[in-house]
Amino acid sequence: MRFGAAYWIQRTDWPSLRDACLAAERAGFDTLWLDDHLLADEGDWHDSKLEGWTSLAALAPLTTTARLGLLVAANTFRNPGLTAKLATTLDHVSSGRLILGIGGGWFDREHEAFGLDFGSGFGERLDRLEESIGLIERLLAGEQVTHNGRFYSMVDALCLPRPIQPRLPILIGGSGREKTLRTTARHADLWNGYGEPARIAETSDVLRQRCEEIGRPFEAIERTVTMEVVIRTSESDARKAYETVEDRHGIRGRVGSDGTPRGLNAAGPAEVVADYVRRFEALGIAEAIWIFRNPFDLETMSRLGEVRAALR
Repeated sequence: MRFGAAYWIQRTDWPSLRDACLAAERAGFDTLWLDDHLLADEGDWHDSKLEGWTSLAALAPLTTTARLGLLVAANTFRNPGLTAKLATTLDHVSSGRLILGIGGGWFDREHEAFGLDFGSGFGERLDRLEESIGLIERLLAGEQVTHNGRFYSMVDALCLPRPIQPRLPILIGGSGREKTLRTTARHADLWNGYGEPARIAETSDVLRQRCEEIGRPFEAIERTVTMEVVIRTSESDARKAYETVEDRHGIRGRVGSDGTPRGLNAAGPAEVVADYVRRFEALGIAEAIWIFRNPFDLETMSRLGEVRAALR
């Protein structure tokens, strides 16, 4: 099973973020992920926020082994042609280590603040995502694209040089049954979700159905799950460490869009975290992605090896 480290990049400075990412790579994380927002999307939106693509580009030449991506890029921020060019360039800068993570966009305040079109609703944004990813795939494949669609137009658009990777992998985040998972089935190499094992299993069954509808093997899409874990000698120490992060970022007592409580998923010794991760491994999940916020939890990162050992 692979492990990823995902950094929510509000209320931090670049040196702290850079050092935390390099620490995760040294600890053996397989992937490094940054989020993509223009305003702080947790707590007070007035607080500082770094930009995702630029931060990822700065990180690429400093790293050597970990794959890199945004979790996930907001499709509403950028024309698909620009996204294809950004992804291609970053694939070259990273020597072929980029994963293109992309989603429909959800944070209305940042769109209002910067005058970005938020569309008429979530369904429309997902329709826009479907059209956008189709164009991105064609551009990354080297096709010269002319297109006049519902949301986007192109005239002889070309994305050269091609990415280093023969197929630059695309990750789609989200669990919407009718649109997001259909787009995932059509276009994605990886899927990302959040939730307890029962919820991930249920969503995986729907994704399998969407793949069967178009005749694509379900196994062709690797599934990844984000989670909140803290490793300490005791559960109480782990929970205290997490409470410090919760208070700094204003996330204590939060719930997801579906009303499900969000918070710490596994806390305590490495064996406890391994037991939690093992439940996802049993579902065939390819990668567990641990979320980190400033102050970045270097102790948890450094103890990844203990979790791997416990899983073995």
